[in-house]
Amino acid sequence: MTNVFDTLKERGYIDQVTFEDELRDLLGNESITFYIGFDATADSLTLGHFLQIMVMKHLQMAGHRPIALLGGGTTMIGDPSGRTDMRKLMTKEFIDKNAQKFKVQFEKFLDFSDGKALMVNNADWLLDLNYLDFMREIGVHFSVNRMLTLENYKTRLETGLTFFEFGYLLLQSYDFLHLYREHNCVLQIGGSDQWSNILGGYELIRRVENGKSYAMTIKLLTTASGEKMGKTAKGAIWLDPNKTPPYELYQYLRNVDDRDVEKFLALLTFLPMDEVRRLGSLEGAEINKAKEVLAYEVTKFIHGEEEAIKAQKASRALFAGAKEDGSIPFTEMERSIFEEGINIVDLIKDIGLAKSKSEGRRLIQQGGLSIDDVKVDSIDRVVNLDDFQEDKILIRKGKKVYHQVRIK
Repeated sequence: MTNVFDTLKERGYIDQVTFEDELRDLLGNESITFYIGFDATADSLTLGHFLQIMVMKHLQMAGHRPIALLGGGTTMIGDPSGRTDMRKLMTKEFIDKNAQKFKVQFEKFLDFSDGKALMVNNADWLLDLNYLDFMREIGVHFSVNRMLTLENYKTRLETGLTFFEFGYLLLQSYDFLHLYREHNCVLQIGGSDQWSNILGGYELIRRVENGKSYAMTIKLLTTASGEKMGKTAKGAIWLDPNKTPPYELYQYLRNVDDRDVEKFLALLTFLPMDEVRRLGSLEGAEINKAKEVLAYEVTKFIHGEEEAIKAQKASRALFAGAKEDGSIPFTEMERSIFEEGINIVDLIKDIGLAKSKSEGRRLIQQGGLSIDDVKVDSIDRVVNLDDFQEDKILIRKGKKVYHQVRIK
């Protein structure tokens, strides 16, 4: 029987880990409880979070119990890791609403029946902490000198780091201690940028409880060019279909760099590694078959088989030059807008194909925009009712990004 630690390592998830041999033996011989924390900064999880969900799923399928920790408390501060400024403060009501959205999404991916997984919110134990008691029990175990050497804080010293943010490490560390005490949770997992925070909790358990725990980070989801995967001109790739429709998710994955195909198949699907390597070795036009498999498998797991099939049909139709609607993303606009006429630069900004007017102008000047397969050759082009057939037009950005405009 394959040890799940070896599975995670072979598929390329693991970055850093404490006591690797010990943890491997533990995962191979006992059923443990582990956790990953998710701060509720938005009303949906992203493709970056999906990587962590995949790790949770692999471990759960191997018989281990995941805890999805909703950061209702820690989000009140905000993790300074990787940031150049202080996170905008959010209201408790906004955070609670986001956490509830997260809860619904987690229930799609993990099995919470019969205690096989837990979902907890650190607001339940953080919001009512007594400051002096907390500092006497927890703060005494943290060295300011050492904290200032951590990358999370060191990079912020010149631009400004508030005492408010400085406390984030203590709160995340306390989360691990709390889960260790309440649920016998012995492993915390997080992204590579969380290493310092995770070690804080691991060391706190050792000092306060003289207990044994483990820390593991997984690699961030990046492309071959070094960019963070899951970002587009329109923003993040969300798991909520109302924020990122299944077709857009499918197309995003269908268009990944050839160099990333094998890596993403290993990280974002459950295909056997022999098949992953076979698909990743395809060359030339054949690699597109592997990209279709990647896009289909991920879309199916996130949104279901029916939506994956619809997205695949729509994508194939567009690549073949057809005009089938399928599940192509669209924007409905008032007829009066086109009775008067709207400048093409304003239009593509309004529907999200360009982040700004200057970007839209560059796109057109470089020949990268078409309306119903006719290239737009002027930034002064006005779109009016004469351009519409059956109250819709299809705008193409570059070779592969499509967006339909429909008249209400």
